[in-house]
Amino acid sequence: MSSMKIRRTAIAVAAAALLPFTLAACSDSGSDTEAASTTAAGDRAKTGEQPFGPACAGVPKEGAGSFDGMAKDPVATAASNNPALSTLVAAVKQAGLVDTLNNAKDITVFAPTNDAFAKIPKADLDEVLADKATLTKILTYHVVGQRLAPEQLENGSFETLQKGMVTAAGSGEAYKVNDTASVVCGNVKTANANVYIIDTVLMPK
Repeated sequence: MSSMKIRRTAIAVAAAALLPFTLAACSDSGSDTEAASTTAAGDRAKTGEQPFGPACAGVPKEGAGSFDGMAKDPVATAASNNPALSTLVAAVKQAGLVDTLNNAKDITVFAPTNDAFAKIPKADLDEVLADKATLTKILTYHVVGQRLAPEQLENGSFETLQKGMVTAAGSGEAYKVNDTASVVCGNVKTANANVYIIDTVLMPK
């Protein structure tokens, strides 16, 4: 056998021996990438970047009323695209607070659902809706002048735009506001606010 053939044979054998290790390295790299992606997703969930709560399942998966859609709009506009908040949106319009909320920077809104408003006797609700000063007082009591992350709700007290105080307590995905309202879909992001959808209307003292 010539020296040229011997060299070619040696190179082929070496390449065959190295191929499994090369493929294994590529496979490990892919696994590492997938693991890193999974870990990042877990970290996002742990740091409260994702909405949480039982009522979140009712939010549309796409369109203006979805979480991605709401994130693009200021809070009053975003709320108007969520059917579960139509009573709140009507009240905000009645009080003339649409521009106030949409133009505010970095706020938190505790947003009562339609069912929350339905707990109030109709005669009482109609009376409040007809009284702009009282309605404004109640609605601004649901707004805090900073973006609150879920961990801040674990044990906190916050001044509202109405100048009263709201308290929050809880952990994980279970939080209560003023010991009366439960967060049913929390940490919903809009362009200028964090929204916590609640099942009871908050009443200032």
